Amino acid sequence: MKDHVELRSGAYADSVTLLQVSRAVQAAPGVVAAQVAMATGLNLEVLTGMGFDVPDSSPNDMVVALRLDDDADVAAALAAVDAALVPARPASGASEVAPPRTTGSALRRTGSGAVALVSVPGASATVEAMDAVEAGHDVMVFSDNVPVAEEVALKTYATSRGALVMGPDCGTAVIDGIGLGFANTTRPGRIGIVAASGTGCQQLLALLHHAGAELDGVGVRHALGVGGRDLSAAVGGLSTRGALARLDADADVDLVVVVSKPPAPEVAASLATYAGGLGTPVELGLLGRGQRDLTTVAEAVLARLGHAAPTWPVAGEHNTGAATGPLLRGLFVGGTLCDESMLMATEVLGPVRSNIPLSDDLGLDSTDPGDLLTDSHTMIDFGDDALTQGRAHPMIDPTLRNEQLARAAADPQTGVILLDLVLGHGAEPDPAAMLAPAISAARADRPVPVVVSLVGTDLDPQGLDAQRDALVAAGAEVHLSNAAATRRALDLLSQLEGKAS
Repeated sequence: MKDHVELRSGAYADSVTLLQVSRAVQAAPGVVAAQVAMATGLNLEVLTGMGFDVPDSSPNDMVVALRLDDDADVAAALAAVDAALVPARPASGASEVAPPRTTGSALRRTGSGAVALVSVPGASATVEAMDAVEAGHDVMVFSDNVPVAEEVALKTYATSRGALVMGPDCGTAVIDGIGLGFANTTRPGRIGIVAASGTGCQQLLALLHHAGAELDGVGVRHALGVGGRDLSAAVGGLSTRGALARLDADADVDLVVVVSKPPAPEVAASLATYAGGLGTPVELGLLGRGQRDLTTVAEAVLARLGHAAPTWPVAGEHNTGAATGPLLRGLFVGGTLCDESMLMATEVLGPVRSNIPLSDDLGLDSTDPGDLLTDSHTMIDFGDDALTQGRAHPMIDPTLRNEQLARAAADPQTGVILLDLVLGHGAEPDPAAMLAPAISAARADRPVPVVVSLVGTDLDPQGLDAQRDALVAAGAEVHLSNAAATRRALDLLSQLEGKAS
């Protein structure tokens, strides 16, 4: 193999774009590995860890690092980089306007009321978001790896100016039916969501969309993400309160549901008191020990609106034979879905180890994916910050998870594998095209049961039915409800225990 590394001074693209470019180039003929990134300290560490020798550079340089087969054409690989970097051409006859070079210049072009979306390396996100707040805009901070002290300062300042900060690490939002980030396409309605969770929000969007197919008013008007740390003790729910106030003032919202990863107990108690004082009814869906799962929360929302819950769909029931071992392996792209399944599994199986553990003594070292397989029940969040530094989120690039799927299936202790697959704008255009072959290959020598929660709607660009059918054909059992998928996995393990006793 041979390496080619070059710097492109003065070139810039945001981190999400460059991660997608890297993945596209890696699929080119003769390319073994590709990393196209700005030369920030974090990215340089990643490149060094991959074995690339990067020349002296500054954060204003773009690094193109390629590892090629010996007979591969470097020029052809660089042409693939250039092709992936070229922005979409404007339609014929459209005038080309140079894009703004700074947040400030972009805001000056934008009318009042617009939401600013920040997607830059975490070290730079706070400054950009502050500029937006100072200009009188709400802001969605898609960036992760933002220090918590900066999050508190940003949200405190925004609150003083009547602005709303969604994030940091806000992956999903819906504003007046328009999705931002990883958002599903749903029919409109009169429900508002406040979400300290991206995939938790998407699970509710998917369930309510399915339930509302024949029901008036069962749809989402706004889904305001606030970032996964907003209900932590450090942040104290600053954005959650602001988002609740916004939705309470909206005459077109009849009911609000709050969804969150396990919050700090004192913050949850304070939030319940605050929500009780609003004029709009609020349903709290805060995950935690002894609390309801998200599907039960969705059913409670439907009941408040006067509707019975539907039978949540499942396909491929014939695929799941007996558990092949004593252990449950959960491999997730959604952190909240991982939390939900882990809480449910703990009640039945006892302690579950994870890279996002329910208690510190159950933690796994998440810096090396090879160390995430142990002789105990495990649930892994492949979207956690430690596993996304320098690489795309697993909803865009599932490589790490697919590798772990193969390891888990080959382990004779693995009895059932539990997965999620999340659809929507921003996600991989055809995720089942990569997951289905991985499932088939994993089950080729050892038919371990694979249970999948497929979070999405029939309006999503990937096509819910096609994604489901591909997974079923690969040998998986597929649920719309993550909670139902988890119960099924636990039931398969319990059947094995029953036979053993």
